[in-house]
Amino acid sequence: MEVKMIAAWMQSELERSGCLYQDDVVDFLVKSDGDSYLRENADGNLVLDRKLLSEFRKLNESDVVWVKPDKYWRFRVPEDETGRDARG
Repeated sequence: MEVKMIAAWMQSELERSGCLYQDDVVDFLVKSDGDSYLRENADGNLVLDRKLLSEFRKLNESDVVWVKPDKYWRFRVPEDETGRDARG
């Protein structure tokens, strides 16, 4: 499995459902033997590798925001502030 392929899958899932939870991507990678695209964060949780995040960002730099409290991506709305992070 290549990083570009996974990022494209993430983008298609986001387009299909309107949002994409990090946990769903982690589950997909674990089930698909994509562990090399995961890392353990300071809290001991599996999260996406920076290479994968970078590739995903290339696909939607200005159209998608990260909702940190709930750990998901969604499409930008007019109320969003400038930048990649959103409040909800």
